[in-house]
Formats: sequence, structure tokens, C-alpha cells
Amino acid sequence: MVDDNNVFEMKKKSPKEIRRLVKIGLAILFTVILLFLVFSSMFVAKEGEYKVVRQFGEVVRIVDEPGLNFRIPLLQTVSTLPNKKLVYDVMEREINTLDKKRMIIDNYAIWEITDPASMIANAKTEMGAEARMGEFIFSVIRSELGSMDYDEIINDEGSTRGDLNQRVTQKVNELLVRDNYGIQVDDVRIKRTDLPEENEQSVFNRMISERESQAQQYLSQGEAEKSRISANAERDVTEMISKANAEAEQIRAEGELEASEMYNEAFSQDEEFYQLYRTLESYKKTIDGETTIIIPQGSPYADILLGYTE
Repeated sequence: MVDDNNVFEMKKKSPKEIRRLVKIGLAILFTVILLFLVFSSMFVAKEGEYKVVRQFGEVVRIVDEPGLNFRIPLLQTVSTLPNKKLVYDVMEREINTLDKKRMIIDNYAIWEITDPASMIANAKTEMGAEARMGEFIFSVIRSELGSMDYDEIINDEGSTRGDLNQRVTQKVNELLVRDNYGIQVDDVRIKRTDLPEENEQSVFNRMISERESQAQQYLSQGEAEKSRISANAERDVTEMISKANAEAEQIRAEGELEASEMYNEAFSQDEEFYQLYRTLESYKKTIDGETTIIIPQGSPYADILLGYTE
């Protein structure tokens, strides 16, 4: 059985307890709201990005340094834009060259956002900035390559494309600055230049014909150079042989003269021996296997042959 006194006391304390619980609840709710407002007002800017702070859709602040930052909760929003080099692959397009030939150009661009406020004001978004940049790039490339013949574009040896990328980059940046888009192109590069499929075979055949003609010209020039070198070499050899023969004849004549002088000097010392030597030398030239010699009995030569040496 429930005691009535106890029931009366519980009902009497209940309003105080409720007020206490309400206060605790309000304090917790206030703390949660306060923490929510504090944390929602904070944002972190990282390396390589811009933080764009908007209030009612209008840009009120741009943070470009890494670190912790604050905004007004519920009134301001934060969005992110890249603060680094970006690559934009420009859609391939078809152009006409100066000699009225069609070709397909495929290129890409390295770019960056330099003024986020201007970019947002004029291009709205990153995709919008790329779209405008792509239009400028195509317009400049079409103008540049449209002033060149097809052969000049594809032939590296006779091409003036050495500074084409630099010229395109410079002119695109001039257009972007003129319209205040807040972006900058660091480099524009042409990846490839192709022909429409219907033109490829005819151009390839013409290129093959030109290369064969050029090869034949090189062969003709080589043969002419070979003939010239051979003729010069033969002339040089003939001159060298003639000079060597002349020197040899001169040396031979000088040697014979010197030998004759030596013989004369030697033979003059014994005239009888010289006469004998000359006689023997004449026999070598006049006597062969069929020669008959008649020697007088009293000749010195007969005495020598017969052994009378005294």
C-alpha cells in the first residue's frame, strides 16, 4: 500500500527537478551549438590550392597561403581552386593549311590560375576557364598553321615550326590578359598532326615518290663525286710515278757516273790488267756454246790456257 505522504512529497519536488534538467539540457544544447559554430567557422587552406570565401554568392576573400582560417558560419561558404600547374588536353580539331590541305591538330596546354577573383568573375568555373583557353588556343594555332604550307608543317628539315609553340603560347596569353580571365598559359604543345583518313594514302604516296626522287638525286651526286675522286687519284698517282721515275733515272745516272769514275780510277793503276779485263768482258759477250776460237800458238792467252805461266 502506497504512503500518501510520500506521494505528496514527490509531486512537490518535481517542478524543481524539471527546471534543473531543463537548465542542464539548455547548457548542453548551447555548448553543442557553440562548438558547431566554432568548428564550422574554421577551414584549412592546403599547399597548392586557393580557398575562395563567398558571402551570399559574392567573393569576399581569397586565401592563397596554407594554414588555418575562419569564416562566418551560415553566412559564408568556402570553395577550392587549384593553385598549381594544370594540364588541359585540348580537343583535336581540323584546320586548313595555306595550300588548302586539311589536317587534324591535337595539342595540350600547361596552365595555372594567377588571379582567382578575375577567373571567377569572367570564367565562373575552372571548366569555363579551360573552355575559353581552348578556344583561344585553337584560334591561334589555326591562324599560325593556316599561314604555312602542308609540306612545311610536316617536313622537319624545311619547317619553320621551331618556335611555333612559343608563338602560340605568347599570343594565347595576350588574349587571356586582354579579357582579364585571371589565368596564364605556361606552354602549348602540339602532340601530333594527322591527316583526315581520306587524304592519308594520297599524301603517303606523294611522300614516297618525293623520297625516292631525293634518294636518286643523292645517288647521282655520289656517283659524280666518286668519278671526280677517282680521276683526281689517278692523276695524282700518274704524277707521283712520273716524278719517282725521273728521280730514279737521275739517281741511276749519278750512280753510273760515280761507278765509271771509280772504275777509271781503279783501272788506271794497272793498264795491263785493265786490258785483260776488257778482253775477258768482250769474250763474255761474243762467245757462246757454238763459237770456235782460233788462238795463235805464241799468244799469251794460249800460253795461259796451256799452262805455260813462266
